[in-house]
Amino acid sequence: MEKKRNGQIAVILVLSVAILFMSIGFAAFFTDLTINGTATVKANRWSVHFDDDYAETTGSVQATSHTESDTNVTYTVTLSKPTDFYEFTITVINDGNFNANLTSITMPTLTAQQAKYLTHTVTYNGTDYNSSQTGLAVALPCTSGSNTKVLKVRVAYIQPEYSTDLPTTADATVTLNVTLHYDQVA
Repeated sequence: MEKKRNGQIAVILVLSVAILFMSIGFAAFFTDLTINGTATVKANRWSVHFDDDYAETTGSVQATSHTESDTNVTYTVTLSKPTDFYEFTITVINDGNFNANLTSITMPTLTAQQAKYLTHTVTYNGTDYNSSQTGLAVALPCTSGSNTKVLKVRVAYIQPEYSTDLPTTADATVTLNVTLHYDQVA
């Protein structure tokens, strides 16, 4: 019995030594590969806005007030008689890091009566858009890096075909809102 026990101890000892050598052998064939890196993300910005170069056109009536900010221009003008007009230019600038597209121009819709004595036109980079065009889908690029586009706005009191089409009982106040919508180029 003792022989059997000594034999078992010897087998356990041999197996333990074999496991130890196998562990060392497997460890010799094990390697970790590591990749370390650093990434710096530079500051960028989206910046499509109006420049501060609002200029009224010579020969037009003068605005009673106007204000401009990066994203909004507001003016108030009185057109007293047919042939009076108000016109100004301002520059749209993309001095951000992303290319932009002008994707739509929303013009105010004049009523049929208003259209008989008033015109409203926006000229963007040489192309005219007027209040009879609504929901204009366009694709006009404005690339990054100080790219500029000239915007001209004109509202004019025109001579209607019939004198009865003129506002005669009260002054007509017409709100003229234009929205230029820019999206990032995908």
